[in-house]
Amino acid sequence: MYTKKKYSSRTMLRWTRRELRFFIVTSLIVTILYEIVGLKWLQVPWTALALIGTAVAFLIGFQSNAVYGRLWEARQIWGGIVNDSRMFGIMILDMITNEYAKSHSAESVLQEHKRKIIYRHVAWLTALRHAMRGVKPWESYRINKRNKEWLEALHIPELEITLEDDLKKHLSEEEYADVMGKTNKAAAVLRLQSKHLKELKEQGLIWEFSFLELESKLSDLMTHQGKSERIKNFPYPRQYATLGYDFVNIFILLLPFGIVPEFGKLGMSLVQTYPIIGTYFVWLAVPFSTIVSWVFNTMQRIGTVGENPFEGSANDVPISTISRAIEIDLLEMIGTPKENIPGPIRSDADVQM
Repeated sequence: MYTKKKYSSRTMLRWTRRELRFFIVTSLIVTILYEIVGLKWLQVPWTALALIGTAVAFLIGFQSNAVYGRLWEARQIWGGIVNDSRMFGIMILDMITNEYAKSHSAESVLQEHKRKIIYRHVAWLTALRHAMRGVKPWESYRINKRNKEWLEALHIPELEITLEDDLKKHLSEEEYADVMGKTNKAAAVLRLQSKHLKELKEQGLIWEFSFLELESKLSDLMTHQGKSERIKNFPYPRQYATLGYDFVNIFILLLPFGIVPEFGKLGMSLVQTYPIIGTYFVWLAVPFSTIVSWVFNTMQRIGTVGENPFEGSANDVPISTISRAIEIDLLEMIGTPKENIPGPIRSDADVQM
């Protein structure tokens, strides 16, 4: 998301500049037809237009609230992943010991077990974020021509490197082959984690009570994954999204036919007192109609873009950045050399991915 206020208004105008030009041209054409050509019958009763506008405003408000709810829930889920991932790493470091072992293992062997589990957790994060970035049939952000410019400006890691190449860095060849053979790769990684922990418990390298705590933490991670998948796999109801889009467009098309005659009437009432202002007052309908149309259109577009919080837009949950931050924390915990720890995900135009 944008982190500097100075980008908000400027970026919003740039993002909607094509629609803005359309609104200016539309209102200008209606004004010319009404004032110069003399087609005074080109008008819509203001009362009817106000009723339509009120209904559209309620619908947009409902959509915005629902979309924000989805976005905020997604952010809470990934906030939970951050906390549980760090706690899981701490528990792994402290609970894999020789204290209850049937036969003591060398410290290097214990460290290798910890390293494998930590790297496997990073693999889980990798598989999950790639799954969240996948394209669903109802997701339109990437295929919308109006968003092409932003997609080219933002570098989404999951679109630049394949899941296969990403996972190879964190799993052994045997584990990689096993995970890639499964439909739900993130769940497959957690299954490998549970299997490994069970083996360590049987060897006495993990106390039985500690094993239960670690399994509980895996259960929490699976719960976070399921919640994230629920948002990803269940779209914002299309009847609301489609009707909202159509109703906004209908209102915007009718708007100049209501505003222009009103400004024309106001101009006629000002002619005697302020001749010059009154004569040209009707042309103020162009900027006013454009502003109102832009506001309604922008509100609707913001709601549409936020419907799916994992697509990779500037307004989505920055799961790539979050995952990398977790990876850095975990690798530092196990003493990974600094040169082997990847750096934070870069921000493009102050947008976190």
